[in-house]
Amino acid sequence: MIHQYKAGGKNIVMDICSGSVHEVDDVTYDMIEAYQDKTREEIIDGLKNRYDISIGELNEIYDEITELKEAGKLFVEDTYESMAGELKARTSGVIKALCLHIAHTCNLNCSYCFASQGRFHGERALMSFEVGKQAIDFLVANSGTRHNLEVDFFGGEPLMNFEVVKQIVEYARSIEKQHNKNFRFTLTTNGMLVDDDVIEYANREMSNVVLSLDGRKEVHDRFRKDYAGNGSWEKIVPKFREFVKRRGGKNYYIRGTFTHANPDFLKDIEVMLNLGFRELSMEPVVCAKDDPMALTEEDLPVVYEQYEKLAELMLKKDKEGDPFTFYHYMIDLKGGPCIYKRISGCGSGTEYMAVTPWGDLYPCHQFVGEEKFKLGDIWNGVNNKEVQDDFASCNVYAKEECKTCWARLYCAGGCAANALHATGSVRGVYEYGCKLFKKRLECAIMVEVTRSLKED
Repeated sequence: MIHQYKAGGKNIVMDICSGSVHEVDDVTYDMIEAYQDKTREEIIDGLKNRYDISIGELNEIYDEITELKEAGKLFVEDTYESMAGELKARTSGVIKALCLHIAHTCNLNCSYCFASQGRFHGERALMSFEVGKQAIDFLVANSGTRHNLEVDFFGGEPLMNFEVVKQIVEYARSIEKQHNKNFRFTLTTNGMLVDDDVIEYANREMSNVVLSLDGRKEVHDRFRKDYAGNGSWEKIVPKFREFVKRRGGKNYYIRGTFTHANPDFLKDIEVMLNLGFRELSMEPVVCAKDDPMALTEEDLPVVYEQYEKLAELMLKKDKEGDPFTFYHYMIDLKGGPCIYKRISGCGSGTEYMAVTPWGDLYPCHQFVGEEKFKLGDIWNGVNNKEVQDDFASCNVYAKEECKTCWARLYCAGGCAANALHATGSVRGVYEYGCKLFKKRLECAIMVEVTRSLKED
């Protein structure tokens, strides 16, 4: 299966199952499009009058396409379906990451918050050190021979329980050598409680920090308000700039959300760049279809244009010697995840779980508070095998719509939580999200192809 498209003045041909990406001229592009459905004679006869090119040259191009096919770089058949689920079966019972809900409370009242302002459909709560310690022990005990383990401090707002964060990190560090483990910690914060102590500590102990900023002041303050109704932009931006400066400009993300109110999110990215940030993420809002903030079909052309212009901006900044990273455009055309990972999905509910302040286990942070998805707890482990098995069987070939999608080996079937909220099933397909993903992927590949051509 191949996917062809034009972007950034380039003709791009992707061979889906080999992972090969080709940048070709107009004649080759059209010939590849017709190659499987027509004979050599039919193709050449159809192209000889459309292009100022000899029949001999057309035959040479046809032969080159045939050589690519025989080399396994074009029109490769999909032989991966039988492998679906093999990685999860191989690593069954092995957990590599936990999302610790250190605080089910927040000092902001963001109206688009999927976590109900940090409460996750329940009561406000803070995780105790005893629960955090047990979570670390649970992770170690269920991580098999894995050396690198990941722990995300999440909320609500994690800094509302900062002392317990530090206690948990200290405990995890104290047992690393004993169990031959290496912990990588991540902190996500809205910035309101960031101070010198937080910056110093996070820059020492956190492998990554995620800093929530929606871009333009008016966009950010529209939703990200405190409980008195005041916007937070003026308070957090100076803190984030100092945070990133002292972090050396590495291992962080400025993470924004765009909604129906700002589908023109490139303006928000430009504000982030002007503030000095270079590691950026701008995510589409996750909310109910009838929510006034939900992205609509009418927003799609605007969003598509933003992704295209973002790709152009990245290449422009490359040329100026001032590159920046956009999370959704991070793609490795020469390596990337192994095929098992590409077809098996994100690992929620199997190798990755979320832990509530009282120690309950859920497939990921987006399922917390939805009781039917509770997997068990950190003392007794997973006892809801039915739900876990459902997540374990979630792979790109478990969904009929995905089996023939050209992007399937890049998205691995998409987000289970988004599928649930859009369709009522973790095996459903969030169609709007698919459209955005495919557009992002096309733009990301165009950027990488352009960069690779310059390197050559």
